Amino acid sequence: MLVRLLYASRAIDPACTSIDEILSQSRQYNPTCGITGILCYGGGIFLQAIEGGRMAVSELYGHIQKDPRHKDVVLLHYEEITERRFGGWTMGQVNMSKINTSILLKYAEKPELDPYAVSGRVSLALLEELMATASIIGRA
Repeated sequence: MLVRLLYASRAIDPACTSIDEILSQSRQYNPTCGITGILCYGGGIFLQAIEGGRMAVSELYGHIQKDPRHKDVVLLHYEEITERRFGGWTMGQVNMSKINTSILLKYAEKPELDPYAVSGRVSLALLEELMATASIIGRA
């Protein structure tokens, strides 16, 4: 049973010196658990989609909720899926400060990442657009 989970959180350290550490841990841990996904970061906010088996994704989300690098962790969207959308990345990365602001304006009131102000489906559509426009880096 494959599932997709989308969540948002705020970084404890807004400068996010731990982003490389988070990505490194994800790329090391995720392949052994069958988890794929992407992580967006901008303005102190994380937006992450994770896909994989139901138990593996649930366990990972539980760890994220307790991770001292995150606060205000909120579940935006969860669904059973027939296929992965982000299967090419053990954990792809999007630096939101480097994308065209028109992409953000397509899905939000302001040209900034704020998944707390939009629906989970809108945030998922944004991630799919970022994938379609080759804004995701770190294919592994």
